[in-house]
Amino acid sequence: MQKINYNLKMKDIIKENEKNNIKPTLLLQVCCGPCSSEVLTRLRDYFDIDIYYYNPNIYPIEEFKERSKVVENLIKDMNLKSKVIVPENNPKDFYDYVDTRKDDHEMGKSCYKCYELRLRKTAIYAKERGYDFFSTTLSISPYKKSDWLNEIGAKLEKEYGIRYLYSDFKKENGYKNSIELSKKYNLYRQDYCGCVYSYNERRQSENKKIEKD
Repeated sequence: MQKINYNLKMKDIIKENEKNNIKPTLLLQVCCGPCSSEVLTRLRDYFDIDIYYYNPNIYPIEEFKERSKVVENLIKDMNLKSKVIVPENNPKDFYDYVDTRKDDHEMGKSCYKCYELRLRKTAIYAKERGYDFFSTTLSISPYKKSDWLNEIGAKLEKEYGIRYLYSDFKKENGYKNSIELSKKYNLYRQDYCGCVYSYNERRQSENKKIEKD
């Protein structure tokens, strides 16, 4: 089976919009400032973007607030007119939906469910508010599976009748560029995905490294 080039698919959508002389609205689910920096840089000229900070997986609450604040400051520093929407983020939604994560690992099957939880909420909000597209910054991370994200996006596009902006923001040095932009905007860069399980896995890995040294 031939692998789909989602970066090229995104470019085709942009070309289509430019041909029709339109700048669509986009509701973009974001996980953090560093990932958002490169994605917003790529898309700002082609879409009117609003930010949707739905991440009930993020632990602890202090981390959730810090990442949210970084995103809000980034929007100001980039001189964007984007609204930052922070809906109710109930951690119980994550634990109920992704109840197998405790027995899994990062990039395991339970992460698929976490992607789906966040993208579904984004699609519903975007449909209800009349956005033209919805998408996510998650594909920029080397720890996130772009095929899964786009598969979920395509499914939700059909389910809710709102277009999904396909993407693989890792392409064209996306992750590397996000690191450089993080330095430029002095962004806090977290060292774990977000959930309590990834948090504990990171700490355990650090402790093993210390013991080994």
